[in-house]
Amino acid sequence: MGGVFQSINNRYKRFKLSLSPQQNLFYGFLTYVIAGFVLLSLPWLQKQPTTLIDNLFIATSAVSTTGLVTVSVFDSYNIAGQFVVMLLFQLGGIGYLTFTTFMLLSTTRKITHWHKKLLNTEFTLPVTIKIGDFLKSVIIFTIVMETIGAVLFFIAFYNRGMPVGEALWNAIFHSISTFCTAGFSLFNSGFTEYVGDGFVNFIIAFLAIAGSLGFIVVTDLVLWIKNRSHKLSFTTQIIFIGFAILLSLGFLFIFFLEPTVTILTGSERLYAAFFQSMTAMTTVGFNTVDFGLFSLPIILITVLLMYIGASPSGTAGGMKITTLTAVFAIMKSRLRGSKNITFLGRKIPFERLYIATSSFIFYTSLIFLITLILTFTEGFSFEQILFEVSSALGTVGLSMGITSDLSIIGKVVIILTMFIGRLGVLTFGLAIWSKSNKNNKTIAIQDDIAV
Repeated sequence: MGGVFQSINNRYKRFKLSLSPQQNLFYGFLTYVIAGFVLLSLPWLQKQPTTLIDNLFIATSAVSTTGLVTVSVFDSYNIAGQFVVMLLFQLGGIGYLTFTTFMLLSTTRKITHWHKKLLNTEFTLPVTIKIGDFLKSVIIFTIVMETIGAVLFFIAFYNRGMPVGEALWNAIFHSISTFCTAGFSLFNSGFTEYVGDGFVNFIIAFLAIAGSLGFIVVTDLVLWIKNRSHKLSFTTQIIFIGFAILLSLGFLFIFFLEPTVTILTGSERLYAAFFQSMTAMTTVGFNTVDFGLFSLPIILITVLLMYIGASPSGTAGGMKITTLTAVFAIMKSRLRGSKNITFLGRKIPFERLYIATSSFIFYTSLIFLITLILTFTEGFSFEQILFEVSSALGTVGLSMGITSDLSIIGKVVIILTMFIGRLGVLTFGLAIWSKSNKNNKTIAIQDDIAV
């Protein structure tokens, strides 16, 4: 029997090594989705019968840390089922192979060349950050932040009258969901009842921003704190500047121009404007105001924020700030007639520009194509469909209230969209079109920029 298992294991290893890094990521996340789908389909994990397509939708949404749901997680699954959903978005949030590779480091075993290639493909690390330092930062920072979040959430929920047990479970679930920017909630109305609760607004914003800024930024800051001679990477500088500008612009537009927010008074208006901008930018997917009531201009602003997303190598989705920065740098340099593409006085390598423009074109094309398909299959307005598609591909989880009313075809399309969004559009394309590991060599780019 041992020989049989050894033979199967050897074949499995040969199969993994024959795949490109992108194909390994594709099959890795697909395995998570299938495992989650099988578990959620077990009757004893459900409070009430749930269709197979809905179980697949929830599993994909959890692994992709999106948060779009066709059925209520609280009403459909018991605590064991809710735990499975939480486990799926925890695994999806920290990334494929991150935990197992960290365990290899912890047991003093060396990371294999296969692990290095896979992690570099998934996280696109700048050369200034080593994989070992990065993985330790990911795991430790995740544990610390989610623990802090759980404690703060418990205090908030308990103070609002929840029993201890209920408050504890809600605190753990929502802390992990928020930090992983998964957008899953056990409250059917989301956080709309907390629009004026400054403490809960702070907790969500604190965790979501920490997760969405990305593990590259965290690792960079930790190395800088330990050694002040360490220079923050160009990626970290771009992320900080871009995030601050976009978040501020979103806040100002919503605060001054959105009728459902301007009718609020005092701190509620301030919280609501900031929270809705933050949730779209970080792709955390929670809301304290009903997006279905938003005016068309602010819907388009929200779509833009979801489209851009936050930073690479974090828990957030979207096209990424660094990609937008590279595309903007190309446009600026061409308008000025400059041969070199620069941003903040730094020349951006051609390889990074190639990746950024490819990602920009592919990402935008997918939004157009998927929106076009759904306009044929669904009976919703154009802005509702565009909002849903942008949310799914950006792994945001915000909706104008149409998710549960999608047709079977619509649900399948959104499932594929969420999966592509979590995998990354370029990674998905390379996983589909690359023929083998031999023909898909990873190019080593020696700079401190990540796109």
